[in-house]
Amino acid sequence: MNASLRCRRCGAGFTLIELLITVAIVGILASAALPYAQLSVQRAKEHELRDGLRRIRSALDAYKLAVDEGRIRRRADESGYPPTLLHLADGVEDASTPERRRIYFLRRLPRDPFAAPEVPAAESWGQRSYASPPEAPAPGLDVFDVYSLAEGAGLNGVPYREW
Repeated sequence: MNASLRCRRCGAGFTLIELLITVAIVGILASAALPYAQLSVQRAKEHELRDGLRRIRSALDAYKLAVDEGRIRRRADESGYPPTLLHLADGVEDASTPERRRIYFLRRLPRDPFAAPEVPAAESWGQRSYASPPEAPAPGLDVFDVYSLAEGAGLNGVPYREW
């Protein structure tokens, strides 16, 4: 009986070689999954970038439409686009109502997901004024369009600045 107990104990555990092989296999699988995890993070940031650009551009168009409809006052020398991105979230007076309620075009200003976290949302975007050409966007008296300031290109090969 003593010999049978000793044999059961010997077969109950794993050997050092079996454990090393198992750890090596898990390590190889984890290193193969790491690029997919990084790719997933980049896709999520690119999706957030597209969504932020779409929301800001839609708000810029809605602001211009409100100016054209006479709901927002403008001077003769202004283009009809907001002077800053903050006007979209902070709101502007509705000139068409006697109460002068505010018109809001965004609940909050989205930020560029590729920008540093300490950069405020309004400063995370590159801004193009109405007077600047599309090939050389530059800020000016208004905000006609926005673009990402991130270096590099997306998974589709197009630089982020051109999205």
